[in-house]
Amino acid sequence: MAALTWDGDGERFYESGVSKGVLFPYTSGAYGTGVAWNGLTSFSESPEGGEPNKIYADDIEYLSLVSTENFGFGIEAYTYPDEFGVCDGSAQPVVGVNVTQQPRKKFGFSCVTKIGNDEDGIEKGYKIHLCYGCLASPSEKSYETINDSPEAITFSWDVTCTPVAFDPAGSYKTLKPTAHLVIDSTKVDATKLTAFEKTLYGDTTGTSTLPTPDAVLAAFA
Repeated sequence: MAALTWDGDGERFYESGVSKGVLFPYTSGAYGTGVAWNGLTSFSESPEGGEPNKIYADDIEYLSLVSTENFGFGIEAYTYPDEFGVCDGSAQPVVGVNVTQQPRKKFGFSCVTKIGNDEDGIEKGYKIHLCYGCLASPSEKSYETINDSPEAITFSWDVTCTPVAFDPAGSYKTLKPTAHLVIDSTKVDATKLTAFEKTLYGDTTGTSTLPTPDAVLAAFA
C-alpha cells in the first residue's frame, strides 16, 4: 500500500465567494418562480443541535443520545428583491408604500460558492446550495449620515429552516428530512448539471424553479 502524502499538486483545495442568489417565494403550498437576488455579499451556514447528551446508569456512562440537528443560515446583501418584502414582514397594499410588522412568509433560497485549488485557482468548480422552508428573523438596519468616506449599508437576516421530508414511497425514503442540499460541480456529471441548472435558473423554454430534494437526487442519479 502507498504511504499517505499531504498537500500534493492539485490537492490544496479551498472555498470562497458567494454569487447567483435566487429567491423562491412560497405561496399556496408551493415554491413559486425564482427571482434573481442581486447584491449578495455573504451566505453563512449556522447549523445548531447535533450535540451528544450522555446518559448514566449503573455508575457508568450508559449511552449517548444525539439531539436533532437544525439548519439555519445568515444572509448579507446591499439590496434584495421586491418579492422578499413579504418574507421580511412587509406588505405593499398600495404601490410604493410598505407596511412593516406584518406576518413573515416562508421562502426557498439558492446561491453558489466557489471551489478553488492550487492549480486552477478559484475557477476549479463551485457548489450550489439549495435551502428549503426558510423563515427570516427581524434584523437591524442602520443608516448613517453621508460623509467624506461614504459607504453603502448592508442588510442582513438570520434565517431558520424547516426540513422537508423525502417521498415515503420514493427511492430516498430512508433519508431523514433536510433543509439543505449541496451540489458539487467537481463531482457530479457535467451534462446532468447543465440540465439541472436550466431548471434552477430557467432558460428560453422555462422559468426558474426550486426542485424538491427527491427531484434533485433523481436529477443526478
